[in-house]
Amino acid sequence: MERKLFTVEEEYAGERLDKYLSIALPLQSRSFYQRLIKDNYVLVNDNLEKANYRIENGDVITLDIPDPVQVQIRPENIPLDILYEDSDLLIVNKPKNMVVHPAVGHYTGTLVNAILYHCQDSLSGINGEIRPGIVHRIDKDTTGSLIICKNDEAHVKIAEQIKAHTVTRKYVGVVAGNFHDLSGTVEGPIGRHPNDRKRMTINEKNGKDAITHYRVLESLKGASYMEFELETGRTHQIRVHMASISHPLLGDPLYGSGKNPYHLEGQALHAKTIGFIHPTTGEYMEVSAPIPLYMEELVRKLR
Repeated sequence: MERKLFTVEEEYAGERLDKYLSIALPLQSRSFYQRLIKDNYVLVNDNLEKANYRIENGDVITLDIPDPVQVQIRPENIPLDILYEDSDLLIVNKPKNMVVHPAVGHYTGTLVNAILYHCQDSLSGINGEIRPGIVHRIDKDTTGSLIICKNDEAHVKIAEQIKAHTVTRKYVGVVAGNFHDLSGTVEGPIGRHPNDRKRMTINEKNGKDAITHYRVLESLKGASYMEFELETGRTHQIRVHMASISHPLLGDPLYGSGKNPYHLEGQALHAKTIGFIHPTTGEYMEVSAPIPLYMEELVRKLR
């Protein structure tokens, strides 16, 4: 059990208790704090209050955060599309609608369940029991190349390259609208949306620097087939940046228009190529995942 104490400052007087906690400790959602309040893990001036209690200047809030429940992640015999494998790592082509690692609501059918079965005990442990071997992620509905590390030494060396922004990461995708200039760069710091924790946004105050280079591969009817190269790797980076210039990815449920005439399962985005220095050989290597069939068909329909 972890205990945290907060003294309400004047600027937050009149705010709801649950909203204040989500601002004071923005690591969890507002609904998470509502559950803690309901389960009597939150006191205001040593008294139990409801989530809609209006806090006052000088209120002392005691928050007890219960220890996380340990969840046993089981290996599952889920087929993997392996693009490359050796004793240090493997690179898989992640399919659509697959979560990378277990989280609330997704404890089975994840990529981790699949690689636990495939690799057995040969996975790095740096990211803990929930994320063995996972050194980076792509979204559930984004397909494509993903590195899995089999030992801690490989994990550290790949993670250092990712942190230094030296990993080559090229994506392809289909966005709404056409471009006058066939190439360009979007720069804008990305951070958590202040009112919706599922979304990211360009956040000049609290965001992290993010740079996306884009190139039009083919102009389509009301859309464009694109290549993106990342200098940075922020959460939802391509999705946020393209939406910010009024060219959201087709099918994007968070940043798109809400219209989905082609019945896409999430955003039309594919992590095509990943390149890095191999942790043992020291040589640069690059692996590409083939364009998924749904994207080829989408481009064909839009020609």
